[in-house]
Order: sequence, then C-alpha cells, then structure tokens
Amino acid sequence: MNEPSQKSLERMQTYVRKYCEKTGTATHPNKEVTESVVKGLASHLDVLGKPLCPCNFYPDKKVEITSRRWFCACDEMKRWKYCHCLLFVREDGLPVTEYLPADHEGRQIYGEVKDPTPDKGRESRALPPSPPPKGETL
Repeated sequence: MNEPSQKSLERMQTYVRKYCEKTGTATHPNKEVTESVVKGLASHLDVLGKPLCPCNFYPDKKVEITSRRWFCACDEMKRWKYCHCLLFVREDGLPVTEYLPADHEGRQIYGEVKDPTPDKGRESRALPPSPPPKGETL
C-alpha cells in the first residue's frame, strides 16, 4: 500500500477523532493499531476517493466502492457499534459486541462486551444494511 498524502491522513485523523466523540468510543490503546488503520483509510481515500475499510480483502476494490457498507464508519459500526478493525473501541481496547447478532463472528470471538456509552452512536440501528456491490449478493 502506498503512503497516503498528508491531506488525506489529516482528514482521516480528524474524522476518527470526531467520530469517537460522537459515538462515545475511543481509539485502540495500542497506537500502532490506530495509526495502521488510519493510514490504510487515508491511502484508500487517495486511490479510490473513499475511505474503504483496510481490514478486509476485496477481490475488486473498484466494485466494492459501489456500495457504502465498508466505508468508514462501516455499516457494522453504524448499526451495532462494532468495529472489526479495532479502531473504534472501548477505553480498554475491546470492541462493543452487545448489539451484534448472536451468530456474528465478533460475538463468538469476544463474547458479549457491554457498551459503556449506550446513549451514543448506532445512528443506523433502524435501517436495513447497505446493498452489496453491483453483481454481488448477500
């Protein structure tokens, strides 16, 4: 992955800071985790024009950006306050999992992790998930 531009890096850092405030989350206590994810988001912003989650594998990123489901903050974060990148977490570094469906991999890996700020975040909790990219099914 190429080094992101300073402009995109600063843009993503600002977004992450504001989104943490909005959702009552924190960035991961291991600064290397946070820096790596933010750098990946900024690189995708430069190359694709969108902050596509850098923690997933995409057969074709250009096809993937036809759906917003993996733009930061992704659908999982907006619906369930769960960030699989561990960018938006609790102060202790654990992701919130209490709103996830019981069969979700995050719930299976971490168990039920309570949300310390249930009055913040989950802005898409009542909306259906974003449609998949063109040509893909759920």
